[in-house]
Parts: sequence; structure tokens; C-alpha cells
Amino acid sequence: MANDESLYPIAVLIDELRNEDVQLRLNSIKKLSTIAIALGIERTRNELVPFLTDTVDDEDEVLWALAEQLGAFIDLVGGPEYAHCLLPPLESLATVEETVVRDKAVESLVAVAEQHSQTDCEAHFVPLVKRLSQGDWFTSRASACGLYTVAYKLSSKSIQGELRQHFRSLCSDDTPMVRRSAASRLGQFAKEMHLDYVKSDIVPLFAQLAGDDQDSVRLLAVESAAPIAALLNQADVESLIMPVVRMATTDKSWRVRYMIADKFADLQNSVNPNTNRTELVPAYSSLLKDPEAEVRAAACQKLKIFCNNLPEESRASAILEEILPCVEGLVSDANQHVKTALASVVMGLAPLLGKEPTLEYLLPLFLTQLRDDCPEVRLNIISNLDAVSKVIGIGQLSQSLLPAIVELAEDQKWRVRLAIIEYMPLLANQLGVEFFNEKFNPLCMTWLADNVYAVREAAASNLRRLVEAFGSDWAKVHLIPKVLAMSQDPNYLHRLTTLFCINVLAGVVSSDIVNTSIVTALRQLAGDSVANVRFNVAKTVKHISSTLGEDVVESSIRPALQQLATDSDIDVKFYAQEALTAVA
Repeated sequence: MANDESLYPIAVLIDELRNEDVQLRLNSIKKLSTIAIALGIERTRNELVPFLTDTVDDEDEVLWALAEQLGAFIDLVGGPEYAHCLLPPLESLATVEETVVRDKAVESLVAVAEQHSQTDCEAHFVPLVKRLSQGDWFTSRASACGLYTVAYKLSSKSIQGELRQHFRSLCSDDTPMVRRSAASRLGQFAKEMHLDYVKSDIVPLFAQLAGDDQDSVRLLAVESAAPIAALLNQADVESLIMPVVRMATTDKSWRVRYMIADKFADLQNSVNPNTNRTELVPAYSSLLKDPEAEVRAAACQKLKIFCNNLPEESRASAILEEILPCVEGLVSDANQHVKTALASVVMGLAPLLGKEPTLEYLLPLFLTQLRDDCPEVRLNIISNLDAVSKVIGIGQLSQSLLPAIVELAEDQKWRVRLAIIEYMPLLANQLGVEFFNEKFNPLCMTWLADNVYAVREAAASNLRRLVEAFGSDWAKVHLIPKVLAMSQDPNYLHRLTTLFCINVLAGVVSSDIVNTSIVTALRQLAGDSVANVRFNVAKTVKHISSTLGEDVVESSIRPALQQLATDSDIDVKFYAQEALTAVA
């Protein structure tokens, strides 16, 4: 009987994994660690793992969960010494058809292999890698590509030579999916090699894959250009890597050009200043003028980084003579994603060029973008004003900015109005209190009366940040009177907005303002004809109770709450009682 009980976890697992309900099978896999603990180390190793090896035939989500679980099973089978017993089920999972299952199996195989000693790696893991590399189905060969880095790192020099040979074969595989997998691992594999082998083995494979007839292979090979270049000296980069890079910038597939545009800035640290200026700048400029919008957008996103990485002695001339003419054309690009990407980074050129070039060349571009039909372009410019204001001063920008910001603040799309509110504190700090009071304070009051609740709510929160920026004295003169004036508005929604503002302002204005002006407004609104307003008065009092003076509570607040506690509306009475408890 005791023996039967000891078999219980396996028996239950077998029954559950045979159940037709996928969710039940998935739940069973997710509790494998619990079952393993119940079985103990030896039975997990000798019974559970072999059983799991034989059950790799299920729905993809179940197999994915199994692959994930096995990657964390090392301690449950006895530690690194016995980690190799987890390889058989993971090897089977690495050959299934579904990509996500194979990827998870490879991830777990790497985690398990990293716990191997060199002896165990060569005895158990390397043979697995070779078997997968020579499998009949492309799935096993594709999975094998992801295992070479860890196998190479843990193996002796003689085994490393064999692994390089096998990996070379995978790079020439007949199946594009295998070549794609090999190309994606090329840079990672190269990092584990001696420089001589990088030059003799990896660089030729890089050139081969970058010239593959499948663009999906070429783009993954191009992605490895920067990590491979980082391993070589500058002379080798220029002779071995740059020819491939130049070829990629003019590749017939836009996806390859997109990838090189995305990774272009990473190459700059691996070439000498002269190559950076004479070769990379023209190549990058061609990507900025690419016929495909996706490529132009990717190149635009790297504009600030690329220009910042240019040699300091030739940076300004390179930007003004070759890059800026391309940027000028992109400001009015037909594709809004290109313009949006450019607007998010173009202001970063100002610190690189200095005041006079910024005023002469960049400011006209910024103003053009501020008048763009696309709200995202205008918002990106406004959100990055700080970089320019530090270079040329806010005085140069303020008058030009105002019309664009007002236009955004009054945009028909409420989400645009909502977005510009987020930038008000930033503008407040940049423009200064006097300019803000004159030009933007009225806008902030207008938003409080917006017909969309989300805008009114954001406008109220915005006031708190403005008070934090300008101080309580500023609020007493320029803000509080206007906010409290809304408590007399015929529209009850605007009276409610007054209460929302009080909620957020009470914690940042002086106690004098709270106990005089704000308390007076609360007493008045406590007698409002709309029940919704009255119970929000009670909620507001509860929220700001810690900021109220004791004498004000006794003389003004408590009598008003006691009156609300006898209100005919049940909600008003409820919140009034809560508020009375808070001020007790």
C-alpha cells in the first residue's frame, strides 16, 4: 500500500495529461515542480523526467509550459551534476513545429547547459547539438543554431573546432529558416571566439549570409554587423565589414535597408574618425533619403545619436553640409510617421551646433514642424523644447511657439487637448512666470470648462504642478480667484470642477488660502441645489481634512456637514457622515 501511495503523483499526472481538457493538462504541467518535490530528487530524475520525455506530443501551449518548467528543474534533479538528465525532453521539444515552443526549449537548454562542467558539456550537451544540427527536419537544425554559443564557451579547443565546422554547415543550409536562425546568432557566437577565428570563420560567414538570396536572411546578418565589428580592429572593420555595410544601404529589399538604418549608429564606435566622416555620413544620408518611408523613419530615429557620435572636429560641417539638407526635406515628408520620428529627435541637434547655426538653420525647421498638420509632430517639438531653449534662450522661441500651442490647446480632438495639458508645467518652467501669466494662464482656465471630463480632470491636476512650479503666493493672486469663481457658474459641472481643483490644490497652497478662500467656497457649495455637488463637498472635506485648521472646522465646516447629514438625498447623508468622522 505504501508503494502505491508513493506512485500517486505520477499516476495523477498521467491521468491529467491524458485528459481531453487542454486547460487541465496545462495546469498539470505548471505544477510539475510541486510534483517533483513530492517525488524527491531520485524519483524525479529516474521516473518523472523519462515520463515527460515520452509525452512530448500535445497542444503548443502545453509544450511551451513544459519547456519553461524544465529550464528551472536543475535543483529538483540533484543540481548541476545531474543537469544532463534534463536534456532528452528538451531536445525533443526543440524539434517540434511550433516556433515559440522551440524557442522556449532552446532558452531552457541554454540555461541547463550553463550549469554543465566542461566534461559534462562535451559528454552530453555537445552530442545533442550535433544531433540537432544533423537532423532530418529543419526545425531541429534551426534550434541547434541557438545552442552553439554556450556549447563553444564550455568546450575544449578541439571540440570548438568541430563546432565551428558544424555551424558553418548550418550557414549554408538548404532551408532559409535554418540560415535565418544561424544569421541571428552570428554576432553572439562571434563574441566567444578568439579574434583569429572571428576573422577566418565568422567574417566570411557574415559576408555570405549578408549576400543571401533571401532578404529575411540578409537583414538578420546585417543586424550582426555592429557586434562583429566591435571585436575587430579599425583596419579590419574598414576592409572586412564596411563593404557589406555599403552593400546593405543600397540593398534591393527595403527591410534590409531598414535594419541597417536601425543599427547604423552602433557601427560608429568601431571605425576611425576619417571613415566615420567620409563613408558613414554619406551612407547615412542616403538612408535619410530612402524611397521607403519605414527606412527614412528608422534613420530619423537615430539622427541625434548618429550626429553625436561623429568626430567632434568635423561634426558641425558634416551636419550642416550633408545631413541637414536631408533633414530639411524630411520636415515636409509625405509620411506622418517619418515627420513624427524626426520631430522627436531633431531638437537634439541644437546643442551639437551651437547658438548661431541653430538660429539660422534649425529654428526655421522647428517652426515649420510646429505648424504641421499632424498633432503628434507638434507635440514632439513642444516636449523637447528644453534642448533648444538652453542653447538660444527661451526669448527667441516664445513668440513663435505661442500660436502653435494655442492651436493645439483648441484642437477639435480632445486627446490632443489632453496631451498638450501634460506639457504645460514644462512650458511654465521654460517660459517663466510673467510670460505664462500673460499667454497661457487663460488657456489653463479654459480647459477647466472643457466639455470632456478627462480634459477637465487633467486640467485640475495640471494646476497642482503649476503651483509646485510657481509657488503658493502666485496661486493666491493668479489662480485661486479664478478657480473659486467657477463655484458660481450656472453649469453644475463647472461647480464640480471647482471641487476637483480644491482636492488637488489644498495640499500645495498655504494654510491661509485653505482656511479662508477655499473654506468659504465649500460652505457656499454645501448649499448647492444639485445633490451631486453637495455630496462632492462632503467627499472633498474628507479628502482635505488634514489641511483644515481646528477653529475653521468648528466654526464653519462641522455645521455645514451636520446640515448635509440631514439631507434628503441618501448619498449626501452617507458622505457627510464619513466627512464628520474624518474631522472628528
